Order: sequence, then C-alpha cells, then structure tokens
Amino acid sequence: MHLLRERAADAVEEMDLPGCDPARLDRTYAQFALVNRAVSGWRGIYLRRLRPRLRQGVEATLLDIGCGGGDVPAMLSRWAARDGLRLEITAIDPDPRASRFAAERHAATRVRFRQSTAAELAGEGLSFDLVVSNHVLHHLAEDELPAFLAESAALCQGTVIHSDLRRSTAAYALFFAGSWPLTGSYIRADGLTSIRRSYTAAELQLVAPPGWTVVRRAPFRNLLVLDKDDADKDKDKADRSAADG
Repeated sequence: MHLLRERAADAVEEMDLPGCDPARLDRTYAQFALVNRAVSGWRGIYLRRLRPRLRQGVEATLLDIGCGGGDVPAMLSRWAARDGLRLEITAIDPDPRASRFAAERHAATRVRFRQSTAAELAGEGLSFDLVVSNHVLHHLAEDELPAFLAESAALCQGTVIHSDLRRSTAAYALFFAGSWPLTGSYIRADGLTSIRRSYTAAELQLVAPPGWTVVRRAPFRNLLVLDKDDADKDKDKADRSAADG
C-alpha cells in the first residue's frame, strides 16, 4: 500500500487540534480504554517486563508519560495491587483536556495525575524506578524524539519502556476493518493516521540512541526499551577497557 511505504510524519490527528470538539474528544479518551485493553498488549508487558522488577514489601515508583485518558496507568495500578505489590504511579500529560479527563475518570485509583511534561519533571529533579509511555512516539517529530528519550532516561533509575504502533499494511487493514463500531469519536480516523505516522521496527532502531533496543511485539507493536542497569554495566566495562588500554 503506497501510503504506508514511508512514515507520514506530517499527518495531523484531529484530536490533537486545539479546536476539536470536546464531546468527541472525551468519547475518544473513553474509547481508548476499550482499544488498549483489546490490542495494546500492556498485560503482557506488565507480566514479562514490569512485574519481575517489583518486589514484595518494597515500594516502587512508575511514571507514565503522555497518559491520555489514563486507562493504562489505571490498569497497571490495579494489576500491581492484585499481586500484592506496592507501586506508586504518576501519570502526566501536557494536554489539560487529557489530564482533566484522566483525573476525573480514574479518581478512585491510586494513580496521581498531573498536567506536565517530562522536561518539567526532570527540571524538578524527580526520578522513578520505571518509566513507560503508550502511543507517544509516533506523535513526535523526528527532531523531538532525541530530547524525549533523553528526558525519559534522565527520569528513570531502572527500565524505560515506550510502547508504540508498528506501521504495516496488515495493521492498517485490520484497524480499518475492525474500528467501524467506534463511532462518535476520533478513534477511527486518528487511529489510521497514527498507523501511518508510526515507525517500522527498522526505522525506529535507526533513530534510537545507543543503548536503546527495539523489540517487536504482537499485535503490530514496537517496544523501545532502555535498561539502565545494563547500560551502566556496559559503560563500566567500556571505561575499564579504556583504562586497561
């Protein structure tokens, strides 16, 4: 499919426009919860990549950057609580509309929602054990990506996981066919635009800084992962090799 051959970096999603319809926008945030539960794969990410880094009786902290409607951090908080794990979650979004919706929708959870950017939190000197994001990378211009990754790395003491769509003809066709019931929101049109804006695994690895790894996950997902423990070990090893040389 010709329109998917290259990343449509200049395509604009309607929900990102400041003048978009507020009622449709709220329905979009609400429907995100359905879409994310169905296809985002966060249950598997939690089980395989987050829960093993949590310990019984020890409180851990997690930051969700660009939380949108807030359903992903709410799910992570609920799963951790069910497993008897103490996970303090902060979820941020720079859009006041998203922050308001998330805080109201998930008021009963233990998640702390803030209208903020990663840069602002880094400027406050905050740090977290884990940092995640969902469907943020494809929203960024290529010249914005390095700063975003540097900020998320600076905020994290352990592991950073950015989950995003992986562009493919199959992903586009399946979403086109399966999203027709999601009416009254921006989900269908913007979802197709999101796929066009997203990276292939090879493209994402090409623009990722050293130390970051792209992991392909079904269905049609890229995980961009930085394990700072491994990065620190590699740096120490390089430093020792340089000293020995």
